[in-house]
Amino acid sequence: MDVSGGSGHPRSGNDESARPRSGPTTPAADGAQPDPAAPTTPGTPGPEPQGPHADQDPGRNNDHQNPDPTPPPQSPPGPPAHHAGGEPHGGGKGGPGRPPQRRPEPGGGILMGRPFGVPVYVAPSWFLVAALITWVFGGQLDRVLPELGAARYLVSLFFAVAFYASVLVHELAHTVAALRFKLPVRRIQLQFFGGVSEIEKEAETPGREFVLAFVGPLLSLVLSGVFYLALLPVEPGTVPGVLLAGLMISNLIVAAFNLLPGLPLDGGRMLRAVVWKITGKPMHGTVAAAWVGRALAVSVLIGLPLLTQSGALGSDAVDNVGMDTVLDALLAAILAAIIWTGAGNSLRMARLREHLPELRARALTRRAVPVPADTPLSEALRRANASGARALVVVDTEGGPVSLVREAAIVGVPEHRRPWVAVSTLAQDLTDGMRVSAELSGEELLDALRANPASEYLVIEETGEIYGVLSAADVERAFVKAMARPS
Repeated sequence: MDVSGGSGHPRSGNDESARPRSGPTTPAADGAQPDPAAPTTPGTPGPEPQGPHADQDPGRNNDHQNPDPTPPPQSPPGPPAHHAGGEPHGGGKGGPGRPPQRRPEPGGGILMGRPFGVPVYVAPSWFLVAALITWVFGGQLDRVLPELGAARYLVSLFFAVAFYASVLVHELAHTVAALRFKLPVRRIQLQFFGGVSEIEKEAETPGREFVLAFVGPLLSLVLSGVFYLALLPVEPGTVPGVLLAGLMISNLIVAAFNLLPGLPLDGGRMLRAVVWKITGKPMHGTVAAAWVGRALAVSVLIGLPLLTQSGALGSDAVDNVGMDTVLDALLAAILAAIIWTGAGNSLRMARLREHLPELRARALTRRAVPVPADTPLSEALRRANASGARALVVVDTEGGPVSLVREAAIVGVPEHRRPWVAVSTLAQDLTDGMRVSAELSGEELLDALRANPASEYLVIEETGEIYGVLSAADVERAFVKAMARPS
């Protein structure tokens, strides 16, 4: 809370960027309107930050409730996820101008199990693609094995399930590699265009990044080889032969497609690792792989329908525009949109991580004045203005902090009632999660705030001494300011 009416700079101390303050005045005395970009004052609240809510994944629940009117800053997303089948990587919806949303508990479909302790979900969209594969593959079986009759759709459904089991193996390869590198994996989700492994941290080195990306296509190639070997002793033109041949080809396609050198595909992450290794800067690798991904998206949009129509993909050449041509064009447009969007998201997430270290708890902390619980609010504000402080900490008889006076609560008290309102009635009891270290910065700081939503936090030194109070609104404003600067 701004109890001084000053410029809104953090407490001085070790922060060399602090500037002299204007004269401390109470908001009710001057009646000035606040600058929307400046921290708020008790009499003139500034813009409220966005509250925490579920992110882009369907089916998740937000179990944390914020008891204060001012929500906490929103959290950074994990790094771009790894995929099979061209699925766009996960990421926050915040965009370049605002912090991404706080991540809720994993969810997003039907929980199928927890291999290696990682939950695996099947998204509702999978049932749509399973029906589509069953219909398309069933039509092909009618030409190859007409004697099956209606039973061909049961065989096709089995193929759809087996194919996505192969996709799950692809994603488990990413998961095992991530766990081997001590990178937390939030979940695996099977979706419309494949699967996604949501890995919450970036790899620390380009070598690990390369391995993490490569293991997925490698496992798909291994599965293709296994199905080929299993196909050798099987008689052609039989149900097992058709299924094994289809699984062999589909895994080969998944591996080849994911090896294309553009984000958000695995090949794009491999290219990013190579450029990172050469330049020593991960951002350069991300930019290069993202632009290659965008070029790849345009190539898919234009090239896939042309290849299909020319017969280069194994089908007969088509001279007229029919339903198959329209479906091919629609598929190409969807794939191109996925790749283009994923490449753009990768750039935004890289920019986010580049600016995260600029968020430092020590620099954003407001100077606080300790007051006993029975101190009238007017007297507490007078002391804060006199000392140049901008926050109030309620202490016990021994000087230990017990609660923080909420800025939003001060705003709601008219000036004429402040002499009769004790600060303890406006305070929120301190919990362990509301105590943060002054040394926190970047993603560690946002993780700490995200795990314990509140409007204010007590910032303490390593020795346990009070450093000040950190406002969630200040963190969000600093985040937006950092993201507004070019990389």
